[in-house]
Amino acid sequence: MQLTRLGPRFGAEAREFGAPFREVWDAFFAAQLLVFRGLQLTATRFLEFARQFGRPEPHVIDQFHHPEHADILILSNRKRNGAPVGLADAGTYFHTDYSYLEVPARCTMLYSIEVPRVGGDTLFADQYAAYDDLPEAMKRRIDPLVALHHYGNRDDLDKASRTVASVLSEEQERKMAWVRHPVVRRHPVTGRRALYAVSGSSFGIEGMPRDESHALLDELKRHATQDQYQLRLRYGVGDLVIWDNASLLHSATLTDPEDPRTLWRITVKEERKP
Repeated sequence: MQLTRLGPRFGAEAREFGAPFREVWDAFFAAQLLVFRGLQLTATRFLEFARQFGRPEPHVIDQFHHPEHADILILSNRKRNGAPVGLADAGTYFHTDYSYLEVPARCTMLYSIEVPRVGGDTLFADQYAAYDDLPEAMKRRIDPLVALHHYGNRDDLDKASRTVASVLSEEQERKMAWVRHPVVRRHPVTGRRALYAVSGSSFGIEGMPRDESHALLDELKRHATQDQYQLRLRYGVGDLVIWDNASLLHSATLTDPEDPRTLWRITVKEERKP
C-alpha cells in the first residue's frame, strides 16, 4: 500500500482502498489512524469492509441506527419533519469508544456523507507516546491499577451540555453496567503499552478513594491530551477514517447546528477481553 504520513507521531493516508486486507490490517495498526479519501460507498459495502476487522457492535442509541443496517450509526445534525435524523453531537470531549463495555472496541470507522462548511474535525491523541513519556515512578504507580468505567463523561454530567455524553433513554441506561479496565493496557494486537481511556468513561480507580482517583485520572488526562500528542483530522466528502481505540483518545469538535454534517459510523469490538 502507498501511504502518506498525516503527522509526525501517527496517522497515514492510504491511496488504495482495494489493497489486500492483510496490508490494510498491518498499515492500520502501524499508523493507528488510517484514512481513505473520496470513496463512493454504499451502506452495505461500508459494512462489508468493516466486518473484515471483526464483529461490529450496534450503538446503544438505537433510534439512530441506519434503516438498512443496525450496525451503522447515523451521525447528523439534520432534521426531517422537525425530528433529528441522526446523533448530532458524538463525543465533543476526549474519550475512547465503547470503553464502558466489558469487551471494548478495536476500531471505529467514520464514512463522511456530508461535511460542514466550517469545522467538523476530529482530534486524536496518541496514548502509546503519552505512556512512554511518563516518568518511571508514575509508570510503576499506575501499571497495576484498574479503572472503573461506565457510560458517560467524567467531566460533564449535565444533560443539557453539548459536551455531555449523548443522553440515553431510561431503557438504554438500564443496559449499561460498571466494567473494569486496566489504566495501562497492553495492546491486544501490537503488544505495546498505552494509557487507556483516562479521559471520558473512567470514573474511578479500584480500591482508591473517589477524590484521589479523580485527581490521578485528571492528572493523566492532562498529560495524555497535550498538544504534542495530538493530530487534527479534517474531512472531505467520501472520506473513510479508521482509528485504533486501544491506542488513541479522540474528540469530536463542535460545529454550527445549522451547518449540515452527516456521517456513518461503525464500531468493531475486540474478540475478547485481553
